[in-house]
Amino acid sequence: MLSKIAVAATLAVSLVFAGSAFAGKTASSSIAGPYVVGASTNASLAGASTTAPQFGQTVTFDVSTSATSNPFVNLNCYQNGVLVMNSWSAFFSGGTNQNFGLYSPSWQGGAANCTADLGMLTNNGKWKVLASTSFSVSA
Repeated sequence: MLSKIAVAATLAVSLVFAGSAFAGKTASSSIAGPYVVGASTNASLAGASTTAPQFGQTVTFDVSTSATSNPFVNLNCYQNGVLVMNSWSAFFSGGTNQNFGLYSPSWQGGAANCTADLGMLTNNGKWKVLASTSFSVSA
């Protein structure tokens, strides 16, 4: 009986330490911005401004993740709870333009509330959000 208790205790302690070892190996991800991009700049943050974005301007984000080598940003903007813009961009080498225009056919003007999600496609093809940032766009 005593040996069964000792085996159970050893197994429990092993699982605790194994859990701690795995906990330290989690991926880190962040998304910062938005940064307003000037008309003469490209996706480089060197020409970007940290001023609050306005309708019609172009923004970009600074992203970092160790979870994937192929991160995407999904930007959604809402007016009065109605989705007026949904845009995607690949934030990796060889990816698409990493700028987002703050307008759409459904968004012809006015203020909006936006959320940018940094994420990845998992092995089973599902979208996994790694980090998010929310901001307001003025009219």
